[in-house]
Amino acid sequence: MAAKADSTTRTVERALSLLSVVCRQGAVTQSEAAKAAGLSTSTALRLLRTLEGTDFLRREENGTYRPGPAVVQLGVLALSSESLISTYRDTMDRIVEQTGESTYLSIPAAAGHGLYIAIAEGTQSVRHANWVGRRFDLETSAAGRAMRGEVNGTGCAVVSDGVEPDITAVAVPLRAGGKPVAAMSVVVPSYRITPDRLEGICRVLTAETNAVQTHG
Repeated sequence: MAAKADSTTRTVERALSLLSVVCRQGAVTQSEAAKAAGLSTSTALRLLRTLEGTDFLRREENGTYRPGPAVVQLGVLALSSESLISTYRDTMDRIVEQTGESTYLSIPAAAGHGLYIAIAEGTQSVRHANWVGRRFDLETSAAGRAMRGEVNGTGCAVVSDGVEPDITAVAVPLRAGGKPVAAMSVVVPSYRITPDRLEGICRVLTAETNAVQTHG
């Protein structure tokens, strides 16, 4: 039993060592990863394939390995409870001050979903209920589209009746290393939306979040 546990521990250590090599170097071949981690080529290949199969690594057409989406998601989740929320808390409050509408911070989650992790509640007498802790479909939501980089010419993603009927959401991506890793969204009862209001909300969202990403 102890021997099996030791073997499992060694396997985990080797896999983590390989993952660390790829994350530090950004892109490596199988042989480069094996050498850097001090592993045989066959052991490295087996572990690299396992990491690829679980989305911790992705293999390019030229055979090199790069960090996969699961690494990005874990990194954002690790930051979300403290750093990400604290970084954007004042920004969210400023957006509410200027729009009067509830503002959310969300991140990717597993299985094609996102997760709302923070809210600054709107000041309107009729405002959106708190969605913090709720998962949502990335495909049908404004925040999901923003996190995929699917924005319009003004830099926003707009979806009506996506996560909930009679609700319009306007979202912008939040980037790290040039890639969208989270989203900021303003959620509005659809009856309050006009073209001018939509344009104004998008302008506030982009200005406030760009200020943080440029100078933060």
